Amino acid sequence: MFHSLPLFALLLIFAVAAVAVWVAGIQLSNTTDVLSSRFKLGQALGGLILLAVATNLPEIAITFSAALSHNLGIAIGNILGGIGIQTVVLVLLDIFGLWRQDALSYTAASLELVLEGILVIAVLIVSIMGTQMPGSLIFAHVAPGALLIAILWVIGIWLLGKARTDLPWQEKGQAPDTLHKKRGEKTQGTTQKWGNARVIIVFAVAAVVTLVAGVILEESGDAIATHIGLSGVLFGSTVLAAATSLPELSTGLASVKAGAYNLAFSDIFGGNAFLPVLFLVATLLSGQAILPQAKNTDIYLAGLGILLTTVYLYGLIFRPKKQILHMGIDSLVVLVLYILGIAGLFAIATLS
Repeated sequence: MFHSLPLFALLLIFAVAAVAVWVAGIQLSNTTDVLSSRFKLGQALGGLILLAVATNLPEIAITFSAALSHNLGIAIGNILGGIGIQTVVLVLLDIFGLWRQDALSYTAASLELVLEGILVIAVLIVSIMGTQMPGSLIFAHVAPGALLIAILWVIGIWLLGKARTDLPWQEKGQAPDTLHKKRGEKTQGTTQKWGNARVIIVFAVAAVVTLVAGVILEESGDAIATHIGLSGVLFGSTVLAAATSLPELSTGLASVKAGAYNLAFSDIFGGNAFLPVLFLVATLLSGQAILPQAKNTDIYLAGLGILLTTVYLYGLIFRPKKQILHMGIDSLVVLVLYILGIAGLFAIATLS
């Protein structure tokens, strides 16, 4: 439907969908913060479970569609291709969320976030290992690599739940000077006063808007790429990845402005850890082993995601307070590595 429209109409549809995602993302952030507090999940675990899944609804819908139509290349690229750009969202939150205040990894210091980052690396490593397995190794629509990723994610959620109360560290894994950060007045003055039913309804409506508008973003973006002649791999890793990261950017900025720094970080790490779990869903729906069909560009992007996550893990542990160009040192390193990584991706896609 979108491919038959003129470029101007596609750009207009893309812009409207982006605005819808942005507004919905603000509500997702505010309501997740409230739900995490009232149900005693904590910002890190709330971001990992509630916000990360909600902001990745467009990716879930596209994976379902691609698996059912046996367009498995789109499913793989959609899952692995977006992890790098979603990590770069943290750079934007560092620059535009905090501006000239402390670096984001300094304010969001928490060992729970370090555990989430380790979970991201673990599921990505298993994803890369799964690409080397034979495609014939599948039983009852379940491939071992995809199953192991899902098991790792569930164990990671359980361990994070235990970490909220059982970490044998001083200050329960929290840096002492970040324990009593005040939440922003916006969240306190509005969403915090709502009843549980209203908060849940607003969260659900915002999630549906994110899903519908996110799918429209990707479909219209694909049509725009066709109009301007951008190849599938390059489009998926740049324009499409940026479009599907709008929910994370919107919710992240709202979280930072509300002082919920852990929630902003956890949304990104949580989403990146959750996306590879969709390989199991895609395998069940398609009846084929998904990971062995990954291309070299997919494996490359998974490695890039591991590299960027590792940099932020160092940042969360060492907590550099110094800023360069209005961002933390770790964010600057991530930005440089991502630019170099995309340059390498262009070389792989065009020269190999």
